[in-house]
Amino acid sequence: MTVLTWSDDRVEQLKKLWEAGLSASQIAAELGNVTRNAVIGKVHRLGLSGRAKTPSSAVPRPRKVRPAQQMVRVSRPVSRGNTALAHAFEVEVEADPIAHDNVVPMSQRLTLLELNESTCHWPVGDPSNPEFFFCGGKALSGLPYCAHHSRIAYQPAADRRRQQPKPR
Repeated sequence: MTVLTWSDDRVEQLKKLWEAGLSASQIAAELGNVTRNAVIGKVHRLGLSGRAKTPSSAVPRPRKVRPAQQMVRVSRPVSRGNTALAHAFEVEVEADPIAHDNVVPMSQRLTLLELNESTCHWPVGDPSNPEFFFCGGKALSGLPYCAHHSRIAYQPAADRRRQQPKPR
């Protein structure tokens, strides 16, 4: 590993390039054998961080005026079963009584090494806890989760937005 020190000439060149408005990446390329982070560190150690702003960056750009768009809300039929999920993923879904109410039987629980394409990859618990496991139920075709966990993982964007509290 070669350690390159900051010679007086290199420091002077760094100061000139910094004052000229070059970025840390550009200065590193110009100096050679030095990284962008090394340039940033040296600039801060020398106290050069406050350089003059260019006129273009000092004046904010005016925002583009966009025409008002009308939002159309379309109501969706509410479904209690797996049929909504089947329509969303175009797969045949049968009832999954095993993974009901997030209770996973002991015989179904899997470790990371036991997972495969046909098992549900839904993590349950804290990974640092020895009792951590994956659901292990029958995964839907082409998806990593069972029907129950797919309903949780794949929610329409509009539904997710409705559930979040609005900041005031």
